[in-house]
Order: sequence, then structure tokens, then C-alpha cells
Amino acid sequence: MMNKPSIPLRIKRQSQIPFIVAWVFCLIFYFSQYAMRSAPGVMLPELTQAFSLSAVGLSTLIGLYYYTYSLFALVAGASLDYFGAKLVIPAGIAMLAAGSVLFGLGFSLSAEFGRLLQGAGGAFAFTGAVYLASHGFSGKYLATAIGVTQCFGMLGGSAGQFLVAPLIHETMNWQQFWIDAGIVCLIVAVMMFFVTPKAEAVASKEKGSLRDMFSPYKVVLSNPQSYLCGFSAGLLFLPTTIGDMIWGVPFIREAAHLDFSEAVKQVSMVPLGWVVGCPLLGYLTDVIGRRKPVLIGGAVFMLIISLAILYVPQAMLPPYLPGLLLGFGSGAAMIPYTIIKEVNPDHVKGSATGAINFLVFTLSALMAPAYGWLLNTLAVDSHITMESFREAGIVGIVGIIMAIILSCFIKETGSQRYPEMTVKAK
Repeated sequence: MMNKPSIPLRIKRQSQIPFIVAWVFCLIFYFSQYAMRSAPGVMLPELTQAFSLSAVGLSTLIGLYYYTYSLFALVAGASLDYFGAKLVIPAGIAMLAAGSVLFGLGFSLSAEFGRLLQGAGGAFAFTGAVYLASHGFSGKYLATAIGVTQCFGMLGGSAGQFLVAPLIHETMNWQQFWIDAGIVCLIVAVMMFFVTPKAEAVASKEKGSLRDMFSPYKVVLSNPQSYLCGFSAGLLFLPTTIGDMIWGVPFIREAAHLDFSEAVKQVSMVPLGWVVGCPLLGYLTDVIGRRKPVLIGGAVFMLIISLAILYVPQAMLPPYLPGLLLGFGSGAAMIPYTIIKEVNPDHVKGSATGAINFLVFTLSALMAPAYGWLLNTLAVDSHITMESFREAGIVGIVGIIMAIILSCFIKETGSQRYPEMTVKAK
């Protein structure tokens, strides 16, 4: 006969439920944040005309998001550990909302400041969701929960392309989209405040100066494994954050000579691939009890598909499959997010996620304008050709190879390597 759960276990499960509910609402925040991150990629002509920008200027404007995203990833992680989630996550949503409205005003200065605010607020989405998942799910299912989290983010990334494109060309102008999106985010912020449970943050037990809020980073950033996780994930992110979300539509139009609408549909397959790849690969690491084989295998698969997309004539490739497969393989970039939490102490959960987000998106912030400059340099008579994309694409290929090499030095943290983790999870 099966024994009934003990009272302490039932109490623990009941205490986890509010965090799971709050995590579900935070997924809406993450969905919205990713939609705003990818949306500029389908309105490049409108933004170019509105702000009179070159390829470099356009990459810089859109890339401003990643500067504040990477910086505030540190703030988000530390503040979650110090204050808890109830005030911190709604504040992040409010910043995202304000940034969206400012971007939609249509002035250069407000657009720049708005994009910076979007990045600052958006940094609280994934970090907040992982923080809530860490309190709501056992360690046995954490990788799966993180995969589902990223799945919702990439659904937003896909929606920011295939849904926003027809909206701004048929229903509303691009400015109205940003203003309406800001209003929706403000409503989500209010809802998030009411559903998020109060919790005594670990760091808040020892009151000290505000500087103490960032003390967990001494632990995380003094661990070499944190850097291996951050840089391997960051290099695997570049083909999506820059290659797909900024330059994906121009690439497909140049490569396959397609109209705008069809190019958007094909590019949106990449984040849709993440929708499948992130939770499936995360679940696979939990099932086999190994992180590294899935991480390296996904990166190798991603490398093969990237080479095919860049160098195989588009007429020889199925229309939608390559992007879908690229997104599926790049879902492996989320596995280091699980590993970094496992190679660092439990009391720095939020800061570990903040640190890896900082490392990942600092790379994106630096590479966005650099890639735009490279494309501009390789342009023929001010026109970015297919050959320009192929030559510049070497950057992404080398990045994936470097990620594979770095992954070989990451410590295995799966339950098969450390069986006591499974016992602890139960």
C-alpha cells in the first residue's frame, strides 16, 4: 500500500503552489518582453525612414536593448535574492511598459531612451521566472521548468515577427503598436503584483548596506564555471539575437528573393524551433541525468544547420525547415542556465541567473553594432548582398565552434554524475 505524504511534505507542496502560479504569470511577462525584443526586425524599413538611419545606426538603435539588459541582469538577480519577487518583478514590467511607449513616440531621443528602458525592464523577465521556478519546482524538474520558460519567451519572439508584421502593415502603424504594447504590459504589472507571494529573501535576513545586495556576485563571479556557462550560452545565442531577430528578414529576402511577408514567416520559424527545442532538450537532460552531452550535441546540430543555411543555395532547402531546425538546436543554449545554478550555492539562485544573463547579453550588445558595421563594410555599392551575409556569417560559425570547445570544460552536474542531487530533489 502506498504511504500518504507526510504532513511536512504536504505543507511544502502547498507552499510551492503560489510560486508556481506567479511563475505562470511571469511567463506572460517573458512572452511580451521577447516579442518587443524581436519586433524591430520586421519594421526595419519604417525605422530607417523614421530615424534616417544606416545599417550601422539601425543595428546600434536596436542593440541598445542589450546594453541595459546585460547590466540590469545583475541588478535583477541581486534584487530578487535581496528583496524577493513581489515588488521587483512588477517594477521590471513597469519599466518595459514605459520603454515601449517612449519608443512609439517616434522621436530619435525618446526611441533610444525607450529601447534602453525596454532592455532594463526586460532583464527582470527571465531572471524572475527562473527565480520563481526555483522556489516552485524541485531540483529534479528544474531544467524542464527552465526549458518551458524559454519556450514561452521564444513564442513571444516568434509572435514579435509573424504577428507584428501584418499588424503594422494592415491594422495599425508601427508607433501605435509600441504604445498599445506598453499599455498591455502595465496591466500585466498590476496582475503580477497581486499574484506573487511574499517571501523572505535569503539576503534580507541580514540587513546591511545596499552594497550587500550585490554580495552574492562575489560567490558567482569568483567561480570559473560561471564564465564557462555564460560565454558558451552567449555564443550560442548570437545566431538568434542578432542573426535572426535583427538581420533575419533582410537575409531571407536576399537569399531566396522572397517578398516581405513570406520572409517574415520563414524567419519566425527560428524562435518557433526554440518553442520545441528548449523544453525538450531540458527534459532530456533531466531524463538521462547528464547536461553536457545534450549541450554539446545541440550545439553541433546547430553548427551543421547554420552552415547549410549560409552556404547551401536556398532553392535546394525546404522553405521552413532550416529555420525550425536551427531554433531547435539552439535550444541547447538554455542548458548552461541550469548548470550555473547547480555549480553555485543555493542561496545565490537569482544572482547566478543574473550573472549568466549579463555575460550572454553583453556579448549581444557588443556584437550587434559590430555585425552591422561588418555587413556595411562588405556591402556592394551600399547594397548588402548574399555574399555579404555569407562572409559576415563566419562570425556566427566561429562563435558556435568556440561554444562547443568551452562546453567541454564545463563541469557535469547531472544526477547521474551526482546521484545525491536526485535524493535532494525528492
